[in-house]
Amino acid sequence: RDCTESGGGGGGVSRACFKCGQEGHMSRDCTESGGGGGGGGGSRACFKCNEEGHQAKDCTKEVLGEDGKPRPPPYIPPEPTDDADTLFQGVPTGINFSKYDDIHVDVSGNKPPSHIDSFETSGLNRHLLQNVAHSKYTKPTPVQKYAIPIILGKRDLMACAQTGSGKTAAFLLPMLHNMITDPDLPNNADKMTQEPWAVIVAPTRELVIQIGSEARKFAYDSVIKADVLYGGTSTGYQSNRIKKGCHLLAATPGRLLDFVEKEKVSFSQLRYLVLDEADRMLDMGFAPAIRKMVEHPSMPEKGARQTLMFSATFPEDIQRMAAEFLHDYLFLTVGMVGAANADVLQTFFKLGQFDKRQQLLDILKNVGSDRTLVFVEQKRTADFIASLLSQSEIPTTSIHGDRLQREREEALRDFRCGKMPVLVATAVAARGLDIRDVRHVINYDLPKTIDEYVHRIGRTGRVGNLGKATSFYDPEADRDLVRSLKKILIDAQQEIPDWLSEEANNAGDSSVQYGGRGGFGSRDVRNQGRGRNMDSNAAFDNGFGGNNQQSFSQPAEADDECWD
Repeated sequence: RDCTESGGGGGGVSRACFKCGQEGHMSRDCTESGGGGGGGGGSRACFKCNEEGHQAKDCTKEVLGEDGKPRPPPYIPPEPTDDADTLFQGVPTGINFSKYDDIHVDVSGNKPPSHIDSFETSGLNRHLLQNVAHSKYTKPTPVQKYAIPIILGKRDLMACAQTGSGKTAAFLLPMLHNMITDPDLPNNADKMTQEPWAVIVAPTRELVIQIGSEARKFAYDSVIKADVLYGGTSTGYQSNRIKKGCHLLAATPGRLLDFVEKEKVSFSQLRYLVLDEADRMLDMGFAPAIRKMVEHPSMPEKGARQTLMFSATFPEDIQRMAAEFLHDYLFLTVGMVGAANADVLQTFFKLGQFDKRQQLLDILKNVGSDRTLVFVEQKRTADFIASLLSQSEIPTTSIHGDRLQREREEALRDFRCGKMPVLVATAVAARGLDIRDVRHVINYDLPKTIDEYVHRIGRTGRVGNLGKATSFYDPEADRDLVRSLKKILIDAQQEIPDWLSEEANNAGDSSVQYGGRGGFGSRDVRNQGRGRNMDSNAAFDNGFGGNNQQSFSQPAEADDECWD
């Protein structure tokens, strides 16, 4: 009461206007920002555009996002189908499926369980076996033969198998079995905070959608409720969906963390944590989000949860980092880790940057109805090439990180159904996508790492089907990859063009080593000699901000996988 600031006296109350901060008048008499004449002294400006003369509900101006562009309306995706015929469509096994029996498999770690030879002897729930049969799965692939009993046995697992070898079913089936047969499985319906038993994290929205679809297929007509969370869609819509109950959740890391922080999802009852495309989930782009997830207060400690990691490539430094999240894990390798699928015929053209367009047109002029996936490095290149091909009367669509989620999903639907037989894509389509009848993958631009090359060409030649991959090699841009490409061709027992062999020999030590980042992960790093190992925390820290960032995959300019 003795304060002399703000006009003193009067109980120390300031005589300044609450609206404009100036003295000499009260807020109801203020003339600033349209004040005066009552109305509580509030501004008459529209809350949406900050202009006067109308209210927000009558505003016709577009809301702008942080990038200054108009914010798109909330996207509500189509409801997931319950139609059995649609759900059980998939990629049929090909003529080389029987060759899977000849692939070498290695399991390292303490007391691995015996593998299975058939689904019938796997111990899986009868209802699951019926859905497996409806999916036209007649015989487990090598990764399924070994991973299913390991997961049923409640062991942590790091598994590496070639693209298109059935890894998704390898982790879904045993998890679903354990949940379906557990009498403590809750209903979860109408709970404000959902507590799923299984969370599967993947690097792209499209892969999350696919995993969710596969989960609903195998859980068809059972008590299991499977759902998805990914960015670019209405959070209100997704929140209302999972409130109906969610036992198994597939998600991108950003949207998952958003729901966890808003207490719409909790890890408190989590039994299974799966990282699909685990090497990508643990590299520089996603590593901080994964660490934040596993360190969340509601996340059970390793050992109290089962942690599963799957990929087609597992470089050694990523293995060391991944071990931080695993408890007494088994390491499963099917074939040669990081190798290309031998069912994909690889062809290379040596071209300058400005010669690529005509070569692409020459290849695609007789594409017919064969689905062809064209990979480029930059988003603007994707749009340009899609437009060029469409103008050349080759039905083409595109997918990349700058397209709205509605447009991305529409592009994939058009490609899957054959309406658009050519899809031009950046990295968002490089991993995990399982699209029926993709006959040809074209690398218009080669990626920066050999691991990404392996994943790209793995979009064809799946489950024993034959495929082909054509790559445009630019000597100015791709020299650092050439030795690794030669090694890939040698291991796949495919012909090496004379010019590529010569380029590789001349590249010397400047070429990156086979296996991409951190060396070739051909075996469990725990079995390698001392001096090769390093503390997992050090590996993790070096991966995003330490002094060893060159050992990790350097994202290309268009490596636009959305963390949400």
